[in-house]
Amino acid sequence: MNILSIQSHVAYGHVGNAAAAFALQRLGIEAWPVLTVQFSNHTGYGAWRGRAFDVGLIREVMQGIGERGVLSSCNGVLSGYMGSAEIGGAILDAVAAVKAANPKAQYCCDPVIGDVGRGVFVQPGIAEFMRDHAVPAAQIVTPNHFELDHLTGGTTTAIADVLKAVESLRKRGPRTVLVTSLVAEETPDDCIDLLACDDTGRYRLRTPKLPISVNGAGDTIAALFFAHHLRSGSAAEAMSYAASSVFGILKRTADAGSREILLIEAQDEIVNPSRLFRPEPV
Repeated sequence: MNILSIQSHVAYGHVGNAAAAFALQRLGIEAWPVLTVQFSNHTGYGAWRGRAFDVGLIREVMQGIGERGVLSSCNGVLSGYMGSAEIGGAILDAVAAVKAANPKAQYCCDPVIGDVGRGVFVQPGIAEFMRDHAVPAAQIVTPNHFELDHLTGGTTTAIADVLKAVESLRKRGPRTVLVTSLVAEETPDDCIDLLACDDTGRYRLRTPKLPISVNGAGDTIAALFFAHHLRSGSAAEAMSYAASSVFGILKRTADAGSREILLIEAQDEIVNPSRLFRPEPV
């Protein structure tokens, strides 16, 4: 299996493609990383070096991949953090090129916009591009709770509200939605929820809340969910394995007191989670 992953990259730590590419490779999947930015470290530190790449570079790299005649073997496209709204257009052109070569290929959009506590942290125009163009073009989207509200223009508190927002999102195009970092009125204080919806049903998965705040978990779970979904076709199963793997990685990270997600040290969790969480219908 081959997945084209178009998103950011850091030299130090694991966010964007520095998380997604390795997670995919550890599952035995060929990752084709195309970088939208190259930073020294993730922006959560408050200071970093590097730059966002111009749209011409993204198109040039995609042209080169196309010239190898391999796009027909690409099973899916994954996108995450974009350095600019203009790059979003190049990403959707890449999706179109892959689908022209392989009509069965799927597009998974991780609509990176912001998070609770930080608010919107992307450049102007990106949130609107995600809402109006990227999400409607995708078959799978993986927003966190904050991003779900931002994309649907509301504030969801009860699980019934979240389900309505997800259905609103599904009506725009993507048939499969994974909501991460979900905290609803029904969520216990010591837990965190995830919600997956597809044409087969709606499912919630609950894990204990860990005493940790690190970057990269969202990028990792989006990649793993997409990979497992491509293999199984089941949102419930994909959520179960992706969430269990990320929980195991985060628990190792919390136990070590690390500021960076210990993706390499805890890599066995990717293929063999030490604790498997199962979803329930909602």
